[in-house]
Amino acid sequence: MTVDIRIGRDAVDVDVVHGWLSRESYWAAGIPRDVVERALDHSLCFSGYLGDRQVAFARVVTDCATFAYLADVFVLEDARGHGISARLMDAVLAHPGLQGLRRFMLATRDAHGLYARYGFAPPAHPDSLMERYAPGVYAGAS
Repeated sequence: MTVDIRIGRDAVDVDVVHGWLSRESYWAAGIPRDVVERALDHSLCFSGYLGDRQVAFARVVTDCATFAYLADVFVLEDARGHGISARLMDAVLAHPGLQGLRRFMLATRDAHGLYARYGFAPPAHPDSLMERYAPGVYAGAS
């Protein structure tokens, strides 16, 4: 199974990404389509395709100089187990705009093993990190 990683907003099948995020993800359940489209418009987008079907996605929010945040990474269930997440991460980390960053962050509940292979680890100084977190922001949205 050979996956083609396509970079850029134009490569994103918004129906696939919105559908998966709004119905399958634990972090963005119920997210409105217009919010997904706005996020895509302001991110580096990485799409994994098998033939003409998008089966994987990741986006990076970044200033392309000092900081990046990896978000919304997924592989459709029927395409899992073929190394697609690794190919996606290889493409993300090879992107020229993501080289030499001081900090590259992400949040995950269940993929620590994948990200650890790429050098991600718990924060060295968790006491210095803060967040504003609104987990129910999309509840009841359509």
